[in-house]
Formats: sequence, structure tokens, C-alpha cells
Amino acid sequence: MWLGYPGTSGAPFMDYIITDAVTSPLRLAHAYTEKLAYMPHTFFIGDHAQMLKHLTERVILKDKLAPAERDNVAVVNATNLEPLLSKADVKHTIRETEVVYGPAKEKIKTEVVVPVVEVPTTEPLKQMMGGSLIASSVVDGVHVHNGLTQIQMHHKAATGEEVPQSLLLTSRQQYNLPEDAVVFCNFNQLYKIDPPTLDMWIKILKRVPRSVLWLLRFPFHGEAHVHKYCAERDIDTKRIVFSHVAAKEEHVRRGQLADVCLDTPLCNGHTTGMDILWTGTPMVTMPLETLASRVASSQLYALGVPELVAESREDYINIAVKLGTDKNYLSAIRAKVWKARTTSTLFNVKQYCTDMETLLHTMWRRYEEGRPVDHITQGSVQVDF
Repeated sequence: MWLGYPGTSGAPFMDYIITDAVTSPLRLAHAYTEKLAYMPHTFFIGDHAQMLKHLTERVILKDKLAPAERDNVAVVNATNLEPLLSKADVKHTIRETEVVYGPAKEKIKTEVVVPVVEVPTTEPLKQMMGGSLIASSVVDGVHVHNGLTQIQMHHKAATGEEVPQSLLLTSRQQYNLPEDAVVFCNFNQLYKIDPPTLDMWIKILKRVPRSVLWLLRFPFHGEAHVHKYCAERDIDTKRIVFSHVAAKEEHVRRGQLADVCLDTPLCNGHTTGMDILWTGTPMVTMPLETLASRVASSQLYALGVPELVAESREDYINIAVKLGTDKNYLSAIRAKVWKARTTSTLFNVKQYCTDMETLLHTMWRRYEEGRPVDHITQGSVQVDF
């Protein structure tokens, strides 16, 4: 078994489940009918580095009055940002952080440099940033396209079939998100949010001033129920912002606007976890005992940010609150995640294929040699949670 279904098959004819030491530690092997076959990092993979290559880099659009420390109020992405960078008056924001490299988990101090362009005071651009469906506007002589209109203007790019070639603008105003707020998000289907999880999120909102929670109408009728639950616990429903489900490219790209993703412990974001991490947005999770509840932890370990994996509900809340109230810490973690997307193994499909081939060869050799099916764990570091 590999991907597809997030759990054991229960089938006696299934020899192995391809997983990893964080997702399926040996202490939980009794929960699987298959033997555990470990990938050296995470068993999860996504094609984001190829399919969404235009999100590898970004330019921050900054209003004169916008807070200097915010890097996600308005953003432009493209596979080639040079047309904008060569004509605009570009400044840079520098974020220092530590990145974990290699099997030895060596920590190396590094920095992330992101270009910043001051927003021209043109009415079409203001309207586009404010949520208008104007298709494009001009920034320093360069056409920038409205990220909200991708599905109408470039359908194949919007659905992930092609990499967008235009410069795309994404802003908080487009999604009714406060520019000066700490934005916590979760883009999973609402069935993954059980009452204990929503209770944790409410506690986080109460401890982080000027914070909002950004969710999806997934399904549409869930919005009223979530608002009712939060209102009964003294949370202003204006702090719970809902957006419609979007096409794949927009769904991933708009994740840049959030400061922190709050994962659902009972059933994690799997593909949605990869989506949000590819935008450089950190994700807080808490592993339980099922495969479905441990995938996000596996992704974060592969990315090199285990400090975002909570040991308890209280720890989960404290991690999220620290990110929401300590601007320097949030800045460093965001820089770390941004850098690690392209330096860690998490989105490295070529390395993943090599590791997968090695694992499959190991399975076959066992069969050829007449040895019984058993756990394959060599090359993996065991965890104790």
C-alpha cells in the first residue's frame, strides 16, 4: 500500500504499507495488518516544485502605511519576476533563521532575502488589490494580473495543468482578511474539525490580540455551525473569516496570506499540509496514534521544523500563541519554512523516487531470498512519540 488511503488496509494479502518512522512508529505496528516499510524521510510527496514553480519566489507589495514586518499583505508571484524587479524601485527585507541540513540534522544559520516594491497609488491597482475582478493593472510599467481571475483567464494554469506564466497578485483584501491581523488558517474540509480542536483554536484566538481564523466553506453549510459554536464561546464571528473553495492554483497561492496554519490533529491536512508549506506558511500540528493524525508531523520533520510539532494540546496552543504574539519568532520561523521548501527533502521528487526505488528493491530481494515479509526500517531514525 502506498498513499491513497490514510490507514491500514486490514487485508491479509497486503504485505507492506509504505510509510515512515514518524507517521507509523514501530510502537504502533500492532495497528497495521501490513508490515511497515519505511521511507527515509516522509512517505508523503507532492509535485509542488514543478506544478507550482511560480510560487518559488515572490515580491512583496508594500503600501507606505503598511507595517514593515509584514511579508504577506500583498504578494506578486511569477516564474520570472525580472520584468518587475528590473523596472521597479526595489528594496529588500532580510529574515535571519536556522535551517537543518543533511542526515546529521546540522543547523546552519542563513538568511532569506525577499524583494519589496512600494505600491503605486493607481486606482486600478487599488481596486484589484481590494477584490475587484479587474483582470490586470500596471506596476512600474509592468502588467500584473489579478490572481482572482485566473480561473476565467487561464483555465489550465488555474487547475494546475500548466504553470502560470504571468505575474499574479494576491492580497489580503481580496479575501476580506485584515491587513494588520495575525491570520491563522486551516483549509481542510470542515468534518476534520472536532469540538476539542475548535476549542483549542478559540483559546488561541483569545490569547492572540488582533487575530483571525481563516477557514473554507467546505462544505458551505458548515459556516453557520462554526460561527454559532464560536459565538457561544464569546468569540466575535467577524474574527472567523470564510472563503469559497478555489481552483488548485489559487487555493495554494492564497495560503501565502496566512501567518500560521493550525492543523487538525484528529485527521491532518495531508495534501493541504503540503500546499500550505509550499507557500512558506508554518503549520502547527499534534500527532495522535493513527496514520491520518501523524502525516503533518512527518512533513514537518522532513522539512526540518520539528519545533512546530506539539506534544500535547496545551503545547499546541502555546506554540501557536508564541507564533502569534512574538513577531521576531514568527519572522524567523516563516523564513525557516520558506528556505527549507527548496533545501529539504520534502518537495524533492527526484530524491523521493530514488528512495522509493531503493525500498522496492529491498522488498524484492527479501522475496527472492525466500525470507518472510517483515518490517523494513533500516536507514530511518526512530522517534519516541
